[in-house]
Amino acid sequence: MPTFLYEALDKGGKQVKGVIDAHNDEIIVEKLTNMGYFPLRVVLHKPKLQEFDILSLPLLRNIFHRIRFKHIVTFTRQLATLINAGVPIVRSLTILQEQTESFMFRLKIKEMIEDIESGAPLSEAMARHPKIFDSLYVCMVRAGEIGGVLEDVLERIAGFMERRQALKSKIKSAMMYPSVIMLIASGIVTYILLDIVPRFAAIFDQLDAKLPVPTQMLLHASNILLHRGVWVVAGLAFLFFMIVKINRTKPGKYMFDWIKLRIPGVGELFRKVAISRFATTLSTLINAGVPILQSLDIVRDTTGNEVIGRAMEKVYESVREGETIHAPLASLKIFPPLLIHMVAIGEETGAIDHMLTKVAEAYDREVNDMVNAFTSVIEPLLMVMLGVIIGIVVVALYYPYFVLPGIIGQL
Repeated sequence: MPTFLYEALDKGGKQVKGVIDAHNDEIIVEKLTNMGYFPLRVVLHKPKLQEFDILSLPLLRNIFHRIRFKHIVTFTRQLATLINAGVPIVRSLTILQEQTESFMFRLKIKEMIEDIESGAPLSEAMARHPKIFDSLYVCMVRAGEIGGVLEDVLERIAGFMERRQALKSKIKSAMMYPSVIMLIASGIVTYILLDIVPRFAAIFDQLDAKLPVPTQMLLHASNILLHRGVWVVAGLAFLFFMIVKINRTKPGKYMFDWIKLRIPGVGELFRKVAISRFATTLSTLINAGVPILQSLDIVRDTTGNEVIGRAMEKVYESVREGETIHAPLASLKIFPPLLIHMVAIGEETGAIDHMLTKVAEAYDREVNDMVNAFTSVIEPLLMVMLGVIIGIVVVALYYPYFVLPGIIGQL
């Protein structure tokens, strides 16, 4: 039989604590009432061995029990289903805690349950875990609590997150093939430079002849990789580390996002993904009842693109001064005419959330079409690129046999 810890007030108003066995917390409340106590708090008591957090080390916690985005999506959808079925919030969270895959997420849900039992609303309990529930999530839950439509808001959040996850998965799948091809190409070239080219270099040394420039460049690259390979790897690792560090700063992220938006072909895909996310996020917030200024403030931090995020700062300032949304959007020259006109119509008709949803759906379709087209084009293009790389290396190796007179006769 489970053991529970309880806090209660006796008839004299004095606070008492204790441990009691029961099948569930409802029976405990009844028992305490019959004992003349007024229950304040009842929580399940676990043995010390189970309470010990073996993953207190940050490294183990991050590697083995990282909370993935799919865990949050599943949690949101199931929480909406349970609350919509009339299950109390605490009991819903307890159910989800038992079936959540991530050990760390179970600990966080447990903390949320304790906060709610202490009198905090669900939005406040979630706000204490910003790495799991961002400002968009928390503000929508708070709006749902105020409006008494928490289950509807959770359904919208779940739908929003599921569409976002589907788009991310599609883009990742499209990038998987190019990544594998580039990895294979890098492995083949590295093998040739480390093993094949040195054998030809020994032959060329015996010839004592001036080699063509392509062959000299190939031999030089092989020599660097063979004798200074550790420094090459260290340099690449340091470069990668610096890129990651710079990208975590606002100026650095702005620079990389600016570059991404201007890459031929791919830049347009990044722009449409960011615009789709902007439209979806803003429409979801407005539909949930979040005030427009607060919605714009949240969208500014959740677009996923620092260029568009900075543009949203100007929109926020303009709207705060009493202007419309579409006017500053049009002046920025980042957002497409379709979005601007749809926002203008939405402001005129009072259905801006509906118009933004239509824009998001249109851009989602365009993104899907672009990803499909990119996938169909990149596969043969990469195969040709791989063939060209290998061909250049082979030609550079055998070129001396065709251009240096008498080289074959010397062998």
